[in-house]
Amino acid sequence: MNINIEVNGKMITAKKGETILSAINRKGISVPTLCYMKDFVPTGACRMCVVEVEGRPNLITACSYPVEEGLRIKTHSPRVVNARKTIIELLLSNHPDDCLYCERNKNCELQTLAEQYNVRERRISGAKNLYKVDQSSASIYRDPAKCILCGRCVRVCEEVEQVTAIDFVGRGNKTIINSAFNKGLNVSSCVNCGQCIMVCPTGALHEIDHVEKVLSAINSNKYVVVQHAPSISVSIAEEFGLKPGTDVAGVMTAALRKIGFKKVFDTSFSADLTIMEESAELIQRIQTGGVLPMFTSCCPAWVKYVEEFRPDMIKNLSSCKSPQQMLGAVIKSYFAEIEGIDRENIYSVSIMPCTAKKFESQREEMTQKGVADIDAVLTTRELVKLIKMYDIDLVNIEPEVTDTPLGTRSSAGKLFGNSGGVMEAALRTAYYKLTGEELKNYKIDEIRGDDKRKELKVSVAGLNLGVAVVSGLTNAEELLKEIEAGRSDIQFIEVMTCPGGCVAGGGQPITFDAKRVKARMKSIYDIDKVDSIKASHQNPEIKEIYEKYFKEPNSEKSHHLLHTHYQKRNVLK
Repeated sequence: MNINIEVNGKMITAKKGETILSAINRKGISVPTLCYMKDFVPTGACRMCVVEVEGRPNLITACSYPVEEGLRIKTHSPRVVNARKTIIELLLSNHPDDCLYCERNKNCELQTLAEQYNVRERRISGAKNLYKVDQSSASIYRDPAKCILCGRCVRVCEEVEQVTAIDFVGRGNKTIINSAFNKGLNVSSCVNCGQCIMVCPTGALHEIDHVEKVLSAINSNKYVVVQHAPSISVSIAEEFGLKPGTDVAGVMTAALRKIGFKKVFDTSFSADLTIMEESAELIQRIQTGGVLPMFTSCCPAWVKYVEEFRPDMIKNLSSCKSPQQMLGAVIKSYFAEIEGIDRENIYSVSIMPCTAKKFESQREEMTQKGVADIDAVLTTRELVKLIKMYDIDLVNIEPEVTDTPLGTRSSAGKLFGNSGGVMEAALRTAYYKLTGEELKNYKIDEIRGDDKRKELKVSVAGLNLGVAVVSGLTNAEELLKEIEAGRSDIQFIEVMTCPGGCVAGGGQPITFDAKRVKARMKSIYDIDKVDSIKASHQNPEIKEIYEKYFKEPNSEKSHHLLHTHYQKRNVLK
């Protein structure tokens, strides 16, 4: 049913049940928000979206008020503009004055609103919040003094990820968003996914920075190498004025060499390696009556969630390391040996769309004789900083290819950037291992797209296999409860913590534009469409590393370097 309302003197058609904000946004009319997030139940807490409705004594929050027939709305009347400006001034009254040094300078919603509403002086002075900065986490830096209490991080952590590592504490002007018992994030239930960072409007949350230590390594006598994850090349273009989703793999590789990395490898290679090991493990579990369903272990936030909230299901996790950690281990063993380099002199950097990878790289299990497989992890955002620091023209630089023998990939490995990509890559290779034949159609539509839960039943060589793909830990938990209740028709489950997969990871460029994330996803599917090597087992460098080094998947050597174990974690909840 349609409803007619008047906005700024013009009639528009709204839908019954929708909010004023939804109706006016569809018509291209913008009002500012701070607490509002699309697809979440609105709270109207920040009051930035207030509008004036004729006949109503008070201003109304557009995000939470439903449309009514005949409403006459003004979105920018003097009264409304003055109210918004006052809210901004109140938020700034006790905010730190360090915009020039802030991580979010020029990309801060509060700063942008202050500029838009012409706030040019401190008219209201408030007592500064002298809260202690929390740097205890391996992944996330938290500065409560910059928090404006919008609550977005709390809602994402609770409603999307079901972790609830942070919440509102205290009352009135003593309210703060904090972890349990005012302890550090390192002892909280935080899984390091970084989705809180993605929704934070200010610099209250950001990743633990590794740029300086990478620069220090590059300028030392260390042999510094770098790997980049499948989704990175389709995610950074938008930060340099290019169309979102543009694949810049070649020019990114060239830029990394200009920065000073001696070798540039592709994590999609080790994604192929992961598939070889993981598919072999799955087939072995099915054929020998092992623990099922088997869960993927590529996502470190998901692994930590299982360790904390579902320790009884640790046995269901694949023992395979993630592609980042596999390549880190291979660089400091296989690559070090064939190049004649002391493994302790190699400084291995990874570029990831994920803040949880920083935590993963520091896990004790990810070391060999006290030497870490990965020495530093840069997010996509940190890579952008590095490229801009070196003033590299990403638009006009000549593209280059990644280095051998760890740089060739299949398009299946590239699919790891999307939710469902690990599953699709695994099914392509599992089918070949079970039948000796290639799939007639490599594309598996049922597990593609941005739906947060997908299921598929397949029959291969007389084996009936049920698979599921979920993203977002709330969706994963729902599936775990079904399994707990006795559901037994699923043997293999892919879980990614970030909704949509790594293309929307906690280390990616901060954006509320879902179209950008979809553009990244589409770009990865387009790469798969045109690439000639479409399955992990077809990768010539994968064949070579097994012939020369590992012999076969799940061999003794591969178990030593490419597999790991997990542990129950006792944390504050």
